[in-house]
Amino acid sequence: MTGEKASWGPGPWQNEPDKEQWQDEATGYACLIKRNHFGALCGYVGLPEGHPWHGEICDDGSIEVHGGLNYFDFCQEGPEGKTICHVPAPGEPEPLWWIGFDCAHAWDVSPGLEAMRSIHIPDSSYKTVAYVKAECARLAEQASSVAAAV
Repeated sequence: MTGEKASWGPGPWQNEPDKEQWQDEATGYACLIKRNHFGALCGYVGLPEGHPWHGEICDDGSIEVHGGLNYFDFCQEGPEGKTICHVPAPGEPEPLWWIGFDCAHAWDVSPGLEAMRSIHIPDSSYKTVAYVKAECARLAEQASSVAAAV
């Protein structure tokens, strides 16, 4: 996606990764950030088998994360840098059920989309990697709380 970024103009996206994975320190859940085709970042938390949400579409509105949850699936097939999947750490459970959100809602800056339209919506803001990591941690904490209550 690097070639596309050049056409988006200056912004924090120029120095951010298009995909990053890590393990949430507080919960131990796998987390993932992936940039979508419009340049907005999306965040995901991987849930192991046995978690109450594993294999479920949990969209009842009770989960608090940027824009709400809008992704529920197992790992996607395809090139590593382009898919919603991760490289499991040694001993990490598989298969993970990924739940996620995107930062391409009203008043979110999607740099690729804005470059195509050549406009900027007043009061909009770009959600950085740091912001998406914090939202992933918040989502992981909610998932952990649900698992602990069972």
